[in-house]
Amino acid sequence: MRKLIAAINMTLDGFCDHTAMIADEEIHQHYNELLSNAGTLIYGRITYQLMESYWPFVVKNPTGNKPMDEFAVLIDNILKIVFSRTLKNVDWKNTKLKKEIIKEEVLELKQSRSQSPVDNGGSKNILVGSPGLIVALMQLDLIDEYQLCVHPVISGKGLPLFKNVKDRINLKLLKTKIFGSGSITLYYEPAKK
Repeated sequence: MRKLIAAINMTLDGFCDHTAMIADEEIHQHYNELLSNAGTLIYGRITYQLMESYWPFVVKNPTGNKPMDEFAVLIDNILKIVFSRTLKNVDWKNTKLKKEIIKEEVLELKQSRSQSPVDNGGSKNILVGSPGLIVALMQLDLIDEYQLCVHPVISGKGLPLFKNVKDRINLKLLKTKIFGSGSITLYYEPAKK
């Protein structure tokens, strides 16, 4: 079964504001490795539109920053599934649109072989990187691992990652990864009940 991994950047005070993050070469390389081991990305509308408005243009007009340009190619080629009730269509290549999260469909996706063009029908992981979608999938008990990259920034405002969480969820720390910028990725899995 493929793992569903919630991977997201956040400030020290728990907000997901991409403008407050440290996007240096080392962190881009980290996410390149994560994408290289994934066959599918799952997004909500807001995160999808944010990513779609930038990365395809970097593919066509590389920045000269090698890790950033590699990230653009990786994310451009991977299979993307967007959950949105308001979008009518999606234009980014390798993207599918779904109207609602259905637990059985996500379980089926986890059990199926990847359909990603970069995965060659393999069993690479599924990544989710939208705050609201992470919470929705967490409440359905579908997330196998959390990779939270905490940046040494206190923003004081923004979208909180775990907004609307109603029930306590205990996690088990698997490992940590420290970056030169002072950012730390914390790897967790749901604790056994």
